[in-house]
Amino acid sequence: MTYAIIGTGLVGTTLARFFAAKDIPVLIANSRGPETLAKAAAEIGPRVMPATVAEAVKADVILVAVGAVAFKNVGAALQDWSGKIVIDVTNGFMLPPEVQQAEYQGRLTSEVNAERVPGAKLVKAFNQLPLKVLASPLPDDVGRRVVFVSSDHEDASATVAALAESLGFAAIEVGKIAEGGRLIQARGPLVFQNLIKYPM
Repeated sequence: MTYAIIGTGLVGTTLARFFAAKDIPVLIANSRGPETLAKAAAEIGPRVMPATVAEAVKADVILVAVGAVAFKNVGAALQDWSGKIVIDVTNGFMLPPEVQQAEYQGRLTSEVNAERVPGAKLVKAFNQLPLKVLASPLPDDVGRRVVFVSSDHEDASATVAALAESLGFAAIEVGKIAEGGRLIQARGPLVFQNLIKYPM
């Protein structure tokens, strides 16, 4: 299975570091082109490889870690996303109310984003932790930070949960977007919850 991260701000770069730490190859891409990423990728690790967005969307699993409104620009990179798992790492709750209304019209952001990647299996994950917490891995003997995973596709949810585990997190699947996903979007009760699964 191949992986890519689109978006190389603080969140995307932090996720890339987890891939590097576990020696899992991953492409990273942004709207400015791979030449702007060479130095950062080299600093993160040899398995983190700069790519164009067009190259990144060829991966099997694509983490979209861009600004909430920019998700639709990523969606426009392909007409048909069939066969791909798209992990929605975005958060739209910090947007001004008028922007939220214009973009989402009262719907959950991931419901709208799923329509922006037609054919893909969209999964909401890696979005509930504050960046400083997300960026602070725990030693395995201390415990693992919990990442919540939500999708309308059980197989995609299981795949992303397994990826989260391989990156050093403890994954908890919370069900479909309209149900469990609501808990980790907007101002849901699980947003910013820093839970630790302790070793048995």
